[in-house]
Amino acid sequence: MKRLILFFITLLAFTGCSKSGLAGCDKSEFVAKRGVNISHWLSQSDRRGEERVAWFKREDVKFIAEAGFDHIRIPIDEEQMFDEQLNPEPEAFALLHNALGWCKEFGLNAVVDLHILRSHHFNAEEKPLFTKVEAQEQFYDCWRKLSAELNKYPRSMVAYELMNEPVADDPEQWNVIVNRCLEAVRELEPKRTVIIGGNRWQAYDQVENLRVPANDENVIISFHLYNPFQFTHFRASWTDQRDMPVNIYYPGYLAKKEDIEALSPELQEKYSWLAGEGGYYDISTLESQIKQAYDAAAAMGKRTYLGEFGVIKAADKPSRDQWYRDIVTVCEKYDIGYATWDYKGGFGIIRDGKPVDAIINALTGK
Repeated sequence: MKRLILFFITLLAFTGCSKSGLAGCDKSEFVAKRGVNISHWLSQSDRRGEERVAWFKREDVKFIAEAGFDHIRIPIDEEQMFDEQLNPEPEAFALLHNALGWCKEFGLNAVVDLHILRSHHFNAEEKPLFTKVEAQEQFYDCWRKLSAELNKYPRSMVAYELMNEPVADDPEQWNVIVNRCLEAVRELEPKRTVIIGGNRWQAYDQVENLRVPANDENVIISFHLYNPFQFTHFRASWTDQRDMPVNIYYPGYLAKKEDIEALSPELQEKYSWLAGEGGYYDISTLESQIKQAYDAAAAMGKRTYLGEFGVIKAADKPSRDQWYRDIVTVCEKYDIGYATWDYKGGFGIIRDGKPVDAIINALTGK
Protein backbone atom coordinates (compact mmCIF):
# COMPACT_ATOMS: atom_id res chain seq x y z
CA MET A 1 0.00 0.00 0.00
CA LYS A 2 2.80 2.43 0.89
CA ARG A 3 4.48 1.70 -2.44
CA LEU A 4 1.21 2.42 -4.26
CA ILE A 5 0.77 5.76 -2.47
CA LEU A 6 4.39 6.66 -3.21
CA PHE A 7 3.83 5.80 -6.88
CA PHE A 8 0.84 8.14 -7.17
CA ILE A 9 2.67 10.97 -5.38
CA THR A 10 5.56 10.60 -7.81
CA LEU A 11 3.17 10.48 -10.77
CA LEU A 12 1.40 13.66 -9.67
CA ALA A 13 4.70 15.46 -9.20
CA PHE A 14 5.88 14.41 -12.63
CA THR A 15 2.71 15.30 -14.50
CA GLY A 16 2.55 18.68 -12.71
CA CYS A 17 5.78 19.83 -14.33
CA SER A 18 5.42 22.10 -17.34
CA LYS A 19 7.84 22.20 -20.23
CA SER A 20 5.82 24.50 -22.46
CA GLY A 21 5.96 27.58 -20.27
CA LEU A 22 8.31 29.04 -17.69
CA ALA A 23 6.92 27.23 -14.68
CA GLY A 24 9.08 24.23 -13.87
CA CYS A 25 9.45 21.71 -11.07
CA ASP A 26 13.22 21.28 -11.13
CA LYS A 27 14.58 23.39 -8.26
CA SER A 28 17.56 24.38 -10.41
CA GLU A 29 15.28 25.56 -13.23
CA PHE A 30 14.69 29.28 -13.68
CA VAL A 31 11.02 30.11 -13.04
CA ALA A 32 9.40 33.39 -14.04
CA LYS A 33 5.64 33.61 -14.35
CA ARG A 34 4.66 37.20 -13.47
CA GLY A 35 7.17 40.02 -13.70
CA VAL A 36 7.80 43.69 -14.25
CA ASN A 37 10.50 45.58 -16.15
CA ILE A 38 12.66 47.99 -14.15
CA SER A 39 13.10 50.51 -16.94
CA HIS A 40 14.98 53.83 -17.06
CA TRP A 41 17.32 52.91 -14.22
CA LEU A 42 20.39 51.14 -15.62
CA SER A 43 19.10 51.63 -19.15
CA GLN A 44 17.76 54.47 -21.31
CA SER A 45 18.45 57.06 -18.64
CA ASP A 46 20.80 59.97 -17.95
CA ARG A 47 20.32 59.59 -14.20
CA ARG A 48 23.58 59.21 -12.32
CA GLY A 49 24.74 59.48 -8.73
CA GLU A 50 22.09 59.91 -6.05
CA GLU A 51 19.31 60.36 -8.58
CA ARG A 52 20.03 56.96 -10.09
CA VAL A 53 20.37 55.37 -6.65
CA ALA A 54 16.98 56.77 -5.62
CA TRP A 55 15.15 55.57 -8.73
CA PHE A 56 15.01 51.94 -7.62
CA LYS A 57 15.55 50.82 -4.03
CA ARG A 58 14.99 47.98 -1.59
CA GLU A 59 11.45 49.10 -0.80
CA ASP A 60 10.57 48.84 -4.50
CA VAL A 61 11.61 45.19 -4.60
CA LYS A 62 9.66 44.57 -1.40
CA PHE A 63 6.57 46.19 -2.95
CA ILE A 64 6.88 44.14 -6.16
CA ALA A 65 7.16 40.88 -4.22
CA GLU A 66 4.24 41.72 -1.92
CA ALA A 67 2.12 42.77 -4.91
CA GLY A 68 2.30 39.20 -6.23
CA PHE A 69 5.04 39.25 -8.86
CA ASP A 70 7.71 36.55 -8.88
CA HIS A 71 10.47 38.19 -10.90
CA ILE A 72 11.83 41.41 -12.34
CA ARG A 73 13.49 42.05 -15.69
CA ILE A 74 16.40 44.48 -15.33
CA PRO A 75 17.39 46.24 -18.56
CA ILE A 76 21.04 47.36 -18.54
CA ASP A 77 22.95 49.35 -21.17
CA GLU A 78 26.53 48.79 -22.21
CA GLU A 79 27.34 52.48 -21.78
CA GLN A 80 26.11 52.43 -18.18
CA MET A 81 27.85 49.21 -17.15
CA PHE A 82 31.17 49.58 -19.02
CA ASP A 83 33.45 52.30 -20.32
CA GLU A 84 34.51 52.19 -23.97
CA GLN A 85 37.32 49.76 -23.16
CA LEU A 86 34.79 47.50 -21.39
CA ASN A 87 36.12 48.25 -17.94
CA PRO A 88 33.25 47.79 -15.46
CA GLU A 89 31.66 50.93 -14.02
CA PRO A 90 31.77 50.24 -10.24
CA GLU A 91 28.70 52.28 -9.27
CA ALA A 92 26.46 50.69 -11.89
CA PHE A 93 27.52 47.18 -10.96
CA ALA A 94 27.04 47.97 -7.28
CA LEU A 95 23.45 48.97 -8.04
CA LEU A 96 22.86 45.80 -10.05
CA HIS A 97 24.25 43.65 -7.25
CA ASN A 98 22.09 45.54 -4.76
CA ALA A 99 19.00 44.76 -6.82
CA LEU A 100 19.87 41.08 -7.08
CA GLY A 101 20.54 40.97 -3.35
CA TRP A 102 17.11 42.47 -2.67
CA CYS A 103 15.58 39.91 -5.03
CA LYS A 104 17.16 37.15 -2.98
CA GLU A 105 15.91 38.76 0.24
CA PHE A 106 12.31 38.96 -0.96
CA GLY A 107 12.16 35.76 -2.98
CA LEU A 108 12.15 37.22 -6.48
CA ASN A 109 13.99 35.94 -9.55
CA ALA A 110 15.59 38.26 -12.09
CA VAL A 111 16.26 38.50 -15.81
CA VAL A 112 19.35 40.61 -16.57
CA ASP A 113 18.67 42.04 -20.02
CA LEU A 114 21.45 43.69 -22.04
CA HIS A 115 19.13 46.28 -23.49
CA ILE A 116 21.20 48.67 -25.62
CA LEU A 117 24.72 48.31 -27.00
CA ARG A 118 26.95 51.07 -28.21
CA SER A 119 26.72 49.29 -31.55
CA HIS A 120 22.98 48.61 -31.50
CA HIS A 121 19.94 50.65 -30.57
CA PHE A 122 16.68 49.16 -31.83
CA ASN A 123 15.51 52.51 -33.27
CA ALA A 124 18.85 53.74 -34.67
CA GLU A 125 19.41 53.92 -38.41
CA GLU A 126 23.02 52.75 -38.14
CA LYS A 127 23.67 49.49 -36.29
CA PRO A 128 27.38 48.60 -36.46
CA LEU A 129 26.66 45.32 -34.68
CA PHE A 130 25.52 43.90 -38.01
CA THR A 131 28.28 45.39 -40.16
CA LYS A 132 31.48 45.46 -38.10
CA VAL A 133 33.29 42.42 -36.74
CA GLU A 134 34.86 44.46 -33.94
CA ALA A 135 31.40 45.50 -32.72
CA GLN A 136 30.33 41.87 -32.66
CA GLU A 137 33.43 40.87 -30.69
CA GLN A 138 32.70 43.64 -28.19
CA PHE A 139 29.18 42.28 -27.77
CA TYR A 140 30.56 38.83 -26.97
CA ASP A 141 33.10 40.32 -24.57
CA CYS A 142 30.31 42.22 -22.78
CA TRP A 143 28.71 38.91 -22.00
CA ARG A 144 31.96 37.23 -21.00
CA LYS A 145 32.44 40.01 -18.46
CA LEU A 146 28.80 39.94 -17.32
CA SER A 147 28.93 36.18 -16.95
CA ALA A 148 32.12 36.39 -14.90
CA GLU A 149 30.48 39.01 -12.67
CA LEU A 150 27.09 37.32 -12.24
CA ASN A 151 27.85 33.60 -12.31
CA LYS A 152 27.87 33.46 -8.50
CA TYR A 153 24.08 33.84 -8.44
CA PRO A 154 22.03 30.62 -8.48
CA ARG A 155 20.83 29.48 -11.88
CA SER A 156 17.35 29.17 -10.40
CA MET A 157 17.37 32.87 -9.49
CA VAL A 158 19.06 34.77 -12.34
CA ALA A 159 18.68 34.39 -16.11
CA TYR A 160 20.45 36.31 -18.88
CA GLU A 161 18.77 37.94 -21.88
CA LEU A 162 21.49 38.42 -24.48
CA MET A 163 20.09 41.51 -26.20
CA ASN A 164 16.87 43.43 -26.44
CA GLU A 165 14.93 43.85 -29.70
CA PRO A 166 17.48 43.12 -32.43
CA VAL A 167 16.72 44.83 -35.74
CA ALA A 168 18.72 43.29 -38.59
CA ASP A 169 18.03 43.56 -42.32
CA ASP A 170 18.17 39.77 -42.52
CA PRO A 171 17.16 37.55 -39.57
CA GLU A 172 20.08 35.25 -40.35
CA GLN A 173 22.47 38.07 -39.46
CA TRP A 174 21.03 38.02 -35.95
CA ASN A 175 21.01 34.22 -35.82
CA VAL A 176 24.74 34.05 -36.49
CA ILE A 177 25.61 36.76 -33.96
CA VAL A 178 23.33 35.59 -31.14
CA ASN A 179 24.51 31.99 -31.42
CA ARG A 180 28.14 33.11 -31.15
CA CYS A 181 27.19 35.22 -28.14
CA LEU A 182 25.50 32.20 -26.58
CA GLU A 183 28.72 30.24 -27.10
CA ALA A 184 30.60 32.99 -25.23
CA VAL A 185 28.27 32.63 -22.23
CA ARG A 186 28.52 28.86 -22.35
CA GLU A 187 32.31 29.07 -21.93
CA LEU A 188 31.80 29.73 -18.23
CA GLU A 189 28.16 28.83 -17.66
CA PRO A 190 26.99 25.80 -19.63
CA LYS A 191 23.65 25.54 -17.81
CA ARG A 192 22.62 29.13 -17.09
CA THR A 193 19.17 29.99 -18.45
CA VAL A 194 19.60 32.27 -21.45
CA ILE A 195 16.71 34.16 -23.04
CA ILE A 196 16.85 34.93 -26.76
CA GLY A 197 14.42 37.01 -28.80
CA GLY A 198 13.82 37.08 -32.53
CA ASN A 199 14.52 39.80 -35.07
CA ARG A 200 12.56 42.99 -35.79
CA TRP A 201 11.94 44.25 -32.27
CA GLN A 202 11.28 40.70 -31.02
CA ALA A 203 8.00 40.61 -32.91
CA TYR A 204 5.69 37.64 -32.41
CA ASP A 205 5.85 36.74 -36.11
CA GLN A 206 9.66 36.67 -36.15
CA VAL A 207 10.10 33.76 -33.73
CA GLU A 208 9.77 31.28 -36.59
CA ASN A 209 12.89 32.81 -38.20
CA LEU A 210 14.99 32.39 -35.07
CA ARG A 211 17.64 29.67 -34.97
CA VAL A 212 18.98 28.39 -31.64
CA PRO A 213 20.77 25.17 -30.64
CA ALA A 214 18.31 22.29 -30.45
CA ASN A 215 20.33 20.50 -27.77
CA ASP A 216 20.55 23.45 -25.38
CA GLU A 217 17.77 22.87 -22.85
CA ASN A 218 18.50 26.12 -21.04
CA VAL A 219 17.42 28.49 -23.80
CA ILE A 220 14.07 30.28 -23.57
CA ILE A 221 12.50 32.12 -26.52
CA SER A 222 11.24 35.65 -25.92
CA PHE A 223 8.90 37.92 -27.84
CA HIS A 224 7.33 41.35 -27.20
CA LEU A 225 3.77 42.49 -27.88
CA TYR A 226 2.43 46.03 -28.08
CA ASN A 227 -0.53 45.44 -30.37
CA PRO A 228 -2.59 47.23 -31.43
CA PHE A 229 0.16 49.83 -31.52
CA GLN A 230 -2.28 52.70 -32.06
CA PHE A 231 -3.79 51.85 -28.68
CA THR A 232 -0.78 50.83 -26.58
CA HIS A 233 1.21 53.87 -27.79
CA PHE A 234 -1.69 56.31 -27.93
CA ARG A 235 -0.23 59.76 -28.68
CA ALA A 236 3.26 58.65 -27.63
CA SER A 237 5.55 61.59 -28.36
CA TRP A 238 8.35 59.49 -29.90
CA THR A 239 6.10 57.71 -32.42
CA ASP A 240 3.99 58.55 -35.46
CA GLN A 241 0.96 58.17 -33.17
CA ARG A 242 1.73 61.50 -31.51
CA ASP A 243 -0.90 63.35 -33.57
CA MET A 244 -3.68 60.76 -33.38
CA PRO A 245 -6.82 62.93 -33.81
CA VAL A 246 -9.34 60.48 -32.30
CA ASN A 247 -9.55 58.41 -29.16
CA ILE A 248 -8.60 54.73 -29.45
CA TYR A 249 -10.42 51.90 -27.70
CA TYR A 250 -10.14 48.18 -26.99
CA PRO A 251 -11.76 45.68 -27.54
CA GLY A 252 -13.67 46.15 -30.77
CA TYR A 253 -13.03 48.74 -33.45
CA LEU A 254 -10.11 50.94 -32.48
CA ALA A 255 -12.01 54.14 -33.23
CA LYS A 256 -15.67 55.13 -33.20
CA LYS A 257 -17.22 55.70 -36.60
CA GLU A 258 -18.71 59.03 -35.55
CA ASP A 259 -15.30 60.27 -34.39
CA ILE A 260 -13.80 59.44 -37.77
CA GLU A 261 -16.66 61.12 -39.62
CA ALA A 262 -16.08 64.30 -37.62
CA LEU A 263 -12.57 64.64 -39.08
CA SER A 264 -11.55 66.56 -42.18
CA PRO A 265 -11.76 64.61 -45.46
CA GLU A 266 -7.97 64.30 -45.53
CA LEU A 267 -7.83 62.84 -42.02
CA GLN A 268 -10.82 60.60 -42.69
CA GLU A 269 -8.94 59.04 -45.57
CA LYS A 270 -5.89 58.47 -43.38
CA TYR A 271 -7.65 57.05 -40.33
CA SER A 272 -10.91 55.50 -41.58
CA TRP A 273 -9.44 52.00 -41.31
CA LEU A 274 -9.47 52.34 -37.51
CA ALA A 275 -13.26 52.02 -37.58
CA GLY A 276 -13.40 49.46 -40.36
CA GLU A 277 -11.60 46.52 -41.89
CA GLY A 278 -8.25 45.94 -40.18
CA GLY A 279 -9.21 48.05 -37.20
CA TYR A 280 -10.85 45.40 -35.07
CA TYR A 281 -9.01 43.91 -32.05
CA ASP A 282 -10.16 41.63 -29.26
CA ILE A 283 -8.83 38.74 -27.19
CA SER A 284 -9.00 36.36 -30.15
CA THR A 285 -6.75 38.70 -32.16
CA LEU A 286 -4.24 38.82 -29.32
CA GLU A 287 -4.40 35.06 -28.86
CA SER A 288 -3.70 34.40 -32.54
CA GLN A 289 -0.55 36.54 -32.34
CA ILE A 290 0.69 35.17 -29.02
CA LYS A 291 0.01 31.59 -30.16
CA GLN A 292 2.06 32.18 -33.31
CA ALA A 293 5.09 32.94 -31.16
CA TYR A 294 4.30 30.08 -28.78
CA ASP A 295 3.91 27.54 -31.59
CA ALA A 296 7.18 28.59 -33.21
CA ALA A 297 9.05 28.24 -29.91
CA ALA A 298 7.37 24.91 -29.16
CA ALA A 299 8.46 23.63 -32.58
CA MET A 300 12.03 24.28 -31.43
CA GLY A 301 11.34 22.48 -28.17
CA LYS A 302 11.76 25.72 -26.22
CA ARG A 303 9.79 27.52 -23.55
CA THR A 304 8.25 30.92 -24.26
CA TYR A 305 8.50 34.27 -22.47
CA LEU A 306 6.63 37.52 -23.17
CA GLY A 307 9.35 39.91 -22.05
CA GLU A 308 7.55 43.19 -22.75
CA PHE A 309 3.97 44.39 -23.14
CA GLY A 310 2.10 47.40 -21.84
CA VAL A 311 -0.19 50.37 -22.43
CA ILE A 312 0.85 54.01 -22.17
CA LYS A 313 -0.65 56.25 -19.48
CA ALA A 314 -2.66 58.37 -21.94
CA ALA A 315 -4.79 55.46 -23.19
CA ASP A 316 -8.44 54.97 -22.30
CA LYS A 317 -8.48 53.38 -18.81
CA PRO A 318 -11.32 50.84 -19.19
CA SER A 319 -9.79 49.73 -22.49
CA ARG A 320 -6.35 49.52 -20.87
CA ASP A 321 -7.55 47.37 -17.99
CA GLN A 322 -9.33 44.95 -20.32
CA TRP A 323 -6.26 44.67 -22.57
CA TYR A 324 -4.07 43.67 -19.63
CA ARG A 325 -6.64 41.10 -18.47
CA ASP A 326 -6.81 39.61 -21.96
CA ILE A 327 -3.04 39.39 -22.34
CA VAL A 328 -2.73 37.61 -19.00
CA THR A 329 -5.63 35.26 -19.83
CA VAL A 330 -3.93 34.15 -23.03
CA CYS A 331 -0.49 33.81 -21.43
CA GLU A 332 -1.91 31.67 -18.66
CA LYS A 333 -3.73 29.50 -21.19
CA TYR A 334 -0.41 28.64 -22.87
CA ASP A 335 1.70 28.73 -19.69
CA ILE A 336 3.76 31.68 -20.94
CA GLY A 337 5.69 33.73 -18.38
CA TYR A 338 5.57 37.50 -18.80
CA ALA A 339 7.03 40.81 -17.64
CA THR A 340 5.03 44.00 -18.10
CA TRP A 341 6.64 47.20 -19.34
CA ASP A 342 7.17 48.85 -16.93
CA TYR A 343 7.54 49.64 -13.22
CA LYS A 344 7.23 53.42 -12.99
CA GLY A 345 7.88 54.77 -16.48
CA GLY A 346 5.36 55.90 -19.06
CA PHE A 347 3.61 52.51 -19.02
CA GLY A 348 4.09 51.93 -15.30
CA ILE A 349 2.24 49.99 -12.66
CA ILE A 350 3.30 52.94 -10.49
CA ARG A 351 1.93 56.23 -11.83
CA ASP A 352 2.44 59.60 -10.18
CA GLY A 353 3.99 57.76 -7.25
CA LYS A 354 0.94 55.57 -6.61
CA PRO A 355 0.21 51.92 -7.48
CA VAL A 356 -2.31 51.37 -10.28
CA ASP A 357 -4.34 48.64 -8.61
CA ALA A 358 -6.38 47.71 -11.68
CA ILE A 359 -3.25 46.91 -13.68
CA ILE A 360 -1.48 45.17 -10.81
CA ASN A 361 -4.54 43.03 -10.08
CA ALA A 362 -4.83 42.06 -13.73
CA LEU A 363 -1.16 41.10 -13.88
CA THR A 364 -1.01 39.16 -10.61
CA GLY A 365 -4.48 37.62 -10.53
CA LYS A 366 -5.30 39.19 -7.20
